[in-house]
Amino acid sequence: MAKDLVRTRNYIQKFYQMRTQLQAVSLRIQTLRSNQQMAEAMRGATRAMAGMNRGLNLPQIQRIMGDFEKESAMMDMKEDMMSEAVDEVMDDDLVDEEEEGDKILKEVLDEIGVGLSQELGDTPLGIASANAPVTTGRQAVALGAHDGPSLPPPAGGAPGAASGGGGSDDDIEARLANLRK
Repeated sequence: MAKDLVRTRNYIQKFYQMRTQLQAVSLRIQTLRSNQQMAEAMRGATRAMAGMNRGLNLPQIQRIMGDFEKESAMMDMKEDMMSEAVDEVMDDDLVDEEEEGDKILKEVLDEIGVGLSQELGDTPLGIASANAPVTTGRQAVALGAHDGPSLPPPAGGAPGAASGGGGSDDDIEARLANLRK
């Protein structure tokens, strides 16, 4: 009986080994099938690529790409033209909005008694003296005009006599003097 038990255990061990070997053979067969299928797929892909290469006409593709480039450039130009047209329409609306805003601002300023064209000299004295430093006896002179001290322009001189320029310099000096008041 003991011999039968040992013999049975040996047979069981041999069956396990045969099963393992059969599984290994099965896996090898499956790997070979996969390799064969891969080879067939690669053969099909090679045939397809060869057919594509035979059907591929390089000059025709270059011509198509050139046409595409021309059409793309034309589309870009048309898009730019459309953008400019839309911008012009929007700018007109913007100008209308600005004009309407200026109109409303003028109405509000008229209601409180302030005009848009008022000069700085017309500001109330309390505000001007509180916020602005007092400057007396100073005059702005352009660099290189002369090296001496600043002198006020002559009262009744000829046009252009004070700065050596023209009538526009006298006008600027008159405005500057008006701002100092």
